[in-house]
Amino acid sequence: MAASSRAQVLDLYRAMLRESKHFSAYNYRTYAIRRIRDAFRENKNVGDPAEIQALVTKAKRNLGIIRRQVHIGQLYSTDKLVIENPEKPRT
Repeated sequence: MAASSRAQVLDLYRAMLRESKHFSAYNYRTYAIRRIRDAFRENKNVGDPAEIQALVTKAKRNLGIIRRQVHIGQLYSTDKLVIENPEKPRT
């Protein structure tokens, strides 16, 4: 992989993770982060430049979807789950 496409892929990976952390719902947030990591790990050994470009295009499209879903999720926010609010241990 060329250095410029490697940097582009890493920037896209970081942007997708960063944007996914803005999901207000815990389940959506954890699923999106897990799915992004799995997809990038699955395709880390792709060497064909045309296939890499197709995957980058797909990831950019998915980043747009994540951004829209985060925005919609913020419009209809809900209470946090018990797992998101860990209590401090009593002493």
